[in-house]
This record gives sequence, C-alpha cells and structure tokens, in this order.
Amino acid sequence: MTELHESAGTGPGDAHFTVFTDRADAAAVARSFAHPGSRTLTHASGRPWLVGRWHDGEVVTASAGTTALAVVGCCPVEADELRRRAAALRDLAELDALARSLPGSFHLVAALDGRIRVQGTASGLRLVFHAEIDGVRVAATRADTLADALHLDPDVEELAVRLLWPAPYPLFETSLWRAVTAVPPEDAVVVAADGRTVRHTRWWTPPEPVRPLAHAAPLIREALREAVDARTRQGGTVSCDLSGGLDSTSVCFLADRSPARVVASTWPGRDPADTDLYWAEQAMGHLPDVEHVVWDADASPLVYEDLLGIDDLLDEPTIGVMDRSRVLHHLPGLAARGSRLHLTGIGGDHVAWCSEAYYHRMLRTRPLFALRQLRGFRALWQWPLGGTARALADSRPYRDWLRDAAGRLRDPLPSSVATGLGWGMAPRLFDWVTPEAERMARRALLRTAATAAPLHPDRGMHSDLEQIRSCSRVIRQWDRMAARAGLPMASPFLDDRVIEACLAVRPSERVTPWRYKPVLGAAMRGIVPEGCLRRTTKATASMDASNGLREHRADLLALWEESRLAELGLVDGAALRRLARRPASPGLSDAILYSTIAAEVWLRGRSRGRAHAPRS
Repeated sequence: MTELHESAGTGPGDAHFTVFTDRADAAAVARSFAHPGSRTLTHASGRPWLVGRWHDGEVVTASAGTTALAVVGCCPVEADELRRRAAALRDLAELDALARSLPGSFHLVAALDGRIRVQGTASGLRLVFHAEIDGVRVAATRADTLADALHLDPDVEELAVRLLWPAPYPLFETSLWRAVTAVPPEDAVVVAADGRTVRHTRWWTPPEPVRPLAHAAPLIREALREAVDARTRQGGTVSCDLSGGLDSTSVCFLADRSPARVVASTWPGRDPADTDLYWAEQAMGHLPDVEHVVWDADASPLVYEDLLGIDDLLDEPTIGVMDRSRVLHHLPGLAARGSRLHLTGIGGDHVAWCSEAYYHRMLRTRPLFALRQLRGFRALWQWPLGGTARALADSRPYRDWLRDAAGRLRDPLPSSVATGLGWGMAPRLFDWVTPEAERMARRALLRTAATAAPLHPDRGMHSDLEQIRSCSRVIRQWDRMAARAGLPMASPFLDDRVIEACLAVRPSERVTPWRYKPVLGAAMRGIVPEGCLRRTTKATASMDASNGLREHRADLLALWEESRLAELGLVDGAALRRLARRPASPGLSDAILYSTIAAEVWLRGRSRGRAHAPRS
C-alpha cells in the first residue's frame, strides 16, 4: 500500500481524492487508496465512489436513487439545491450548465447510470487526471496519486520538457508520467459503466470579448463580490493581502463588507522606491474596522530561500518553490491573529489586464485605432519600431510557431515585443542543459506542433488563457503548501466566473497604454475609494530576487551537488555549480534558472517524501 507522507495534510484547503465507478473490480482497486486518515463517499450500492482527504466544510453531496453529485472545494451551493439537480439529472452533459453557473472554485463529480464524470476548473486551479490501474480506469485530482499506485518513476522526456523556459502550451499541462493522462481544464472526463472506456468532453469555452466595459463593469463587480463572499459568508476572521495595488485592495474592501472580521497584511519591499506601504495606508484610512499588520521588510525571506529544505509532496515541478518561503512566512502570524483563511489578489494581473497581442488582429480590423494604441505601447514598453513591425507582420499559425521554436532553443531570449504581440514567449534552453535533454525537448515540441491548436484563434485570447492557466498551476501548489502550513489561501480573481466576466470585455477597453487596469477601476468604483483606484504602479520585488541570488548562492551550489537532474543526464552539474559561484552573471536576473531549479527541487522532494512515507 502506498502512503502519503505528512505533507499530504488533512486541513481545509487541501482536498484531494480519487473517483471510482460502481463496480466490484473498481472497489477492489479503491481499497489500495484507503489509507489511514482518508475518507470515503460511497455509491448507493455501498461501493467506494470518492476516496481521499478533505475537510467537512469542503464537500457538498446529494443523491437521488443511484444518481449522485459532489461539489468539492469552495462553492456556496446548498445540499437541497444539489439534491434537486441530482433528481432531475438525465444526461451527464446537463452538468455543463451547472458547472458554468456556480460561483467559487471546486471539483464537480457525478455518478449516473453506472458512469462517472469528474471535472475541475477552467482556470486550471483544480485539475483532473486519470489512469488505468489493474484494468480499472481511475480519476484523481493529483497525478502523483495515480503514479504512486502504479509504482512509476517520472518520465525523463517530460522532465526535459519542463526545463524549457518557458514550456509552452500544451506541453506544461501534461502529466510527468506517460501512463497518467491529464484532462485539459476545459474538459471533463467521463468513465463508462464498464469501468474502462474513457472520454473527454468539453464543458467550457471562453466568452467572446465583445462586451463594452460600461456594460461589463457591474458584472465583473458582482462576480468578484460573489467570489469573495463564497469565502467570507461564514464569518469568523479572514486575512487579506493589502499591498496597496488594485488587486489586493479590491479584495480587501469586498471582504470588509462581509460578515467576517478582516486582518489586512502588508509586506513592504526592501527597495526604497517601493510604494506599497504608502498605498496600503491610504486604503486603511477607509477601513476603520480592519486590523492592519505591517511586517518588517528586512525580516521577510528573500527569493531562493530554503530551497534545500522543501519537502512538499507535489505532483509536478513548479517555479513557485522560488518564493515558497516568502509566501508562507506570514501565515503563522496571521493564523495566530485568528485568521481561518488568507485571501490574495493573485490573478488580478492576468484577468484585469490582457495581452497586447489582441492588437495583431485589431490592426487588420481597426487599423487607425490600433496604430494609435500601438504607438502608445511602443513608448510604454520601449518597443523598437523595426521589431514592432516584424511582430505585427508575423502571421504564422500556432503550430508553425511551435515548430519554428523547436529549432531555436539555444537562441538568445526573444525580444519583449515578439513575445507581447506574438503567441507568447518562445521557449529557450540554456548552456547547462545537456544536448540529450535538448534533443528530447525538441522532439516533444515537434511532435506536439504536428497537431497543436491554440487555446483560441485570436493570439490575444490564447495568450490570456495560457497566462491564466500557467499562473493557476503555481497557485495550485502554493495553496497546498499553505494548507500544510496551517492557513489555507484563496485567490478569488482565479474563480471561473470572475475570469469569464473579465475576458468578455472588449480588448480595446481592457488593455490600453493610456490607463492602468481600466477594467478593475470601472468595476470597483463605488467600493474602493477613488484615491486608491488612482495607483498606476506595481512593486516588482526585483531587489529581493537579486539579493536572494547573492545571499543563497551556497544553497544553490549545494543544490547541484549530487544533482538528480545531472544523474538523469539532463543538466551539466559542473556548469551549474560554476554559475552558482557567480550570482551576478548576465541573464540570471531574468529568472532563467527558475525552471531548472523547479525540476531539481521537485525530484529531491519526491525522494525525500518517499523515504519518509510510512510503510504498511
């Protein structure tokens, strides 16, 4: 029997489970997942349906005869309403509408006529995987749960792909184990009554971005209000990030309107030019009932801190390990002040702003307007005229862009204008990545390019969706880490209903060189004071990153001693050790080490977790 070690956690915010059909052979497989501390929901027959770990407040279930529904995560749906839906359910496809109507962030699981259906969120914050185990198709919310049951080691080619900076869609959405299939966030997985036949069915499509901002603003405000309300309606004490930026400030003001008592948490940056504290204090002047905690900037961890001590059991590498210590550092102090949940503004950058790549098509449909806006973007981002013209003239389909990227993996980093107006940032590999790893990554890129389709025909919407989904994969792991640390986190901007409301806004009004986050400014007017909405800057924490490279170079050097990636032939450990001795090397400030560190830390964490796992 495979056991999860202690990092699996049992508190709120870390629900994870496997799903089984109503069959005797599936029940036999389910027994191997029933570990000490795990919980089970059963079919009407009494056989296991869901087996895993969750908190009472994270699950709402309902049944009618042999039909059953479960909502696992954060969702304000009542059991009576879910029971009514279960009684009326005649076809699993009817669940598409239910999933698209509920606020919050959750998995939706159904059993009907011997079949099961499992889906996560369109954001990618809650994922679904499946694999065949002893002839039975099993779905799960974590890939490693299935891989461990199959006694699999990670696929080396998949690890090589994760060394790309960045791994482009859809390569970053695969599982690290070939026998474990990842379900795209927009799809649900359906397992037939035979317990073996499996198919994916699409339940979500992005809205067309055609809604005027004046019409969209009230809908965005209501979606974000419902997202915050889903976390605060139970009352108690919650904490909120309050950086003074538009995203966290909006969440904090909405939480202040709820039944919950609010503790606002501000972490000033080390950079003397950082204005977060000033803007946070402006907001606090309008929040008399909110407790404000200001942390000592110099006591907060730097980027790269404690990489050697990370033992979270994660199901994929994540660049989030670079900031793990920073993210978790203040949670115990907030929990000590009574907080039961910590709300962040993460995701606001991804939904309240959007990609300039929309102007690639807009130049062809509204040329005079697009040219005027593009002149502003050139000034704002310092795009050269020649590079801008080349990016706008590049009309390659997505699969051609992917295929061409496979032949340029060792080129210098692409220009910001090519990234901003194109299909995204073209992937690169660096000097410490071995030729064999390069061959594997190139092979995967070419294989994918043969059939790949973008997330949307418009490269702007494609870029927006890709950025939301890649952000959510980091937050998914941070949420797990926070739950283990004792204070779960939530990011309301990454709820599907909020994302949909924002994506529906016309791109010409959502991203403009003349105004900062106009979508959020319009949506929050009347809730956030005008003075707080006027902020047009954002702290970057670049000093924390550069100082972290210098102060933690000994840890980075130790990371490459007996490197797991080097043992697999994917990196040159000696080259990485040389680089660790020179933290001021050109390029390191561009985060080019992140994907390599993420893969190395992940492999070490898996080895440590397995070594400490209890035996049975």
